Amino acid sequence: MKNTLKYVSFVLVLALIYSFSVQTTKHLDRKGVVLDTIKKKDTIALLDSVKKIEVPKMEDSIANLNTKIFKKNAHASYYHDKFTGRRTASGKIFDNKKMTAAHKSLKFGTKVKVTSVATNKSVIVTITDRGPFTKGRDIDLSKAAFMKICPNKYGGHIKVDIEIITE
Repeated sequence: MKNTLKYVSFVLVLALIYSFSVQTTKHLDRKGVVLDTIKKKDTIALLDSVKKIEVPKMEDSIANLNTKIFKKNAHASYYHDKFTGRRTASGKIFDNKKMTAAHKSLKFGTKVKVTSVATNKSVIVTITDRGPFTKGRDIDLSKAAFMKICPNKYGGHIKVDIEIITE
């Protein structure tokens, strides 16, 4: 039984390799035909017609937002990994890799710019949960958002400025 299973899996691997090699060579043949029909002048004209598009940096777009200061020198902490996969107060499933946060009074879906006082780095998060329920803390960030603005390899809590984004 084990030998039969090994034999069948070996044959399937060989068939997969063969089918991939046949598809690759057909694809190269078509490319060669297309490249042979294009002349040098056409290629240069095509390259000249392509325009460069400048994509703004994330830091520039964050700096140019219209914001309203909500709280300065607020205490921020981050969610523990054990909360990943649980339902938040807004009904969404929490993911520590997304840019979300919890606040006691801000409406769900509110976009907030959180800036670290120590590093002056900013991140935009969406309020999806209620909390934090620890005395003295003002906002709970997802771990991804917290690590983007905190000093290197720092955990726990930091002081931040919280601004509500107005559009």
